[in-house]
Amino acid sequence: MTSDGVVVDEVVRAAWDSYRILEKRTSNKERQQAQQRVRAAMDTYGREEVSRGAVFLVGVLTAHIISEQDGAEEDRFDPLSDLIPPVIRKLPGFELADPAQVPMVTGVLMAAAMGMDTVAWRDQFGTIPPKEALVHTFVLWLLADLYDSLAEQPGATDQLMWEVFNSMAADAG
Repeated sequence: MTSDGVVVDEVVRAAWDSYRILEKRTSNKERQQAQQRVRAAMDTYGREEVSRGAVFLVGVLTAHIISEQDGAEEDRFDPLSDLIPPVIRKLPGFELADPAQVPMVTGVLMAAAMGMDTVAWRDQFGTIPPKEALVHTFVLWLLADLYDSLAEQPGATDQLMWEVFNSMAADAG
């Protein structure tokens, strides 16, 4: 496990691929490629690291959604009422979402809303069990769906993430 809330780029990409596997708009070919990249990242870095990548992305998307809101103060998006409760209320819609994991994923969302490092916050509680990891992926999907709705553009989050990944690759190269 990396430390101090740090996760490597490949696991962040694999965590995003986990979202793409859930997303209906992902073609079968792209879904298969995403599954291969997730498997490769898990083989290289371990399931725990890919789970930490999902926690990282939950933090990034939450911060992005909050920062993208503009307008008058009374029209601003309040994460404590407009983001966290609606996301948590939608989790039971995922058949595989274990209700026992909701307190931890709510904590991650709260940490993100308060501007904290979500990975460092989550790391203080030990390793992420598989049932919790799955719920973080569902939260990631819900946040992406929310951002797409706010942007009034299906796929806006996916486009944003790929732009970030491409710029990271350009910076590294």
